[in-house]
Amino acid sequence: MAFYGDLFRPRGHRGVGEAELGASDVTDGLERELLLRWWTAAAGQDSRVAGPAAAARLRTPLLVQRALDALSHSAFFAGLGERAMIGSARQVRRYFTEPAIRAAARERLARAVTADTELIIAHSLGTVVAYETLCAHPQWRRPALITLGSPLAVPRLILDRLSPPPGAAPVPVRSWTNIADSADVVALAKRLDPVFGGGIDDIAIHNGAHAHDVRPYLTARETGQAVARAL
Repeated sequence: MAFYGDLFRPRGHRGVGEAELGASDVTDGLERELLLRWWTAAAGQDSRVAGPAAAARLRTPLLVQRALDALSHSAFFAGLGERAMIGSARQVRRYFTEPAIRAAARERLARAVTADTELIIAHSLGTVVAYETLCAHPQWRRPALITLGSPLAVPRLILDRLSPPPGAAPVPVRSWTNIADSADVVALAKRLDPVFGGGIDDIAIHNGAHAHDVRPYLTARETGQAVARAL
């Protein structure tokens, strides 16, 4: 496994969870916009979640706090605290705005790939790391790629920040399967094939209540079939 989660923790921090975060810690720009997009998507998937345009009687009128409160009651984010939701948005923001973290995450994957690597499986933000790392190493032995719950095609927030941008050069893979749950609000744009030049096998699945969790993605029959085809 090419692990890079420690890059987002403060130096010397031994805990496995996120630092204490609240609505006042959310920065304008990417963090705020991601939370609002997740809120809009969750409201579209779950009738119990009031959308951004709906009147809501909450303790605070702050838009971010409204978003966090609504998301905490959605089926998708059930069981996640505010700090986990904010922490997820913050990782995306830091990856794209802190060059040292971006380079280090890509290096972790590059070190794990060898001449014998046949397949790379990536999940969530890891699909961004995989895409950028593969494009930076066209000399590799064209492994197959499986992306799970990928936000790669989310316009403006993710897609427009990729290096290189889609279409600049063919992604050096021999096959690419993209698997997304229809209710996965992180994978806001479910299909990658129309955006990344064709040849991608986009597959829709249903993970149940844990739409974005890597475990149901990895244990889905469709993922197993994609692994078998790739190997």
